[in-house]
Amino acid sequence: MANRLERDMSSEEKRTWISALIGAVVPIAYLATVLSKVPGTDVARIAYLGPMLTSIGVGIGAGIVLSIVAAMASPKDADRTDERDREINRRGEYVGFYVMSIAAIVPLVLAMAKVEHFWIAHALYLAFVLAALASSAVKIVAYRRGW
Repeated sequence: MANRLERDMSSEEKRTWISALIGAVVPIAYLATVLSKVPGTDVARIAYLGPMLTSIGVGIGAGIVLSIVAAMASPKDADRTDERDREINRRGEYVGFYVMSIAAIVPLVLAMAKVEHFWIAHALYLAFVLAALASSAVKIVAYRRGW
């Protein structure tokens, strides 16, 4: 069953699953690491910039490497993108844009309230994560339930 499911999956769908996996795992690991330091600590003293940039870099690097591996493991004709793939991608990106637009209100309000940069940066990071996950979720549902 797994082989049949893998064969039926387009390269675009595989990339979407990779994006969803990375979009969930990397931020959870980062947030668990950094936010575990918050209780009892002045957040202005928490060094989050390096770990945040590292997690962003790891996410980008893992996405590239896993996409290459998935492409190498796929049959040659699986790389074709058709109109359905383009429409699913468009719809997913559309939803991700609106999630980001709405979620970006939180860091804006935090900045206006002059909250510590730590919280503003993390609210913005979370907005990006939510947008990426929403985009991936819409695409996966479209691929699995049909378009």
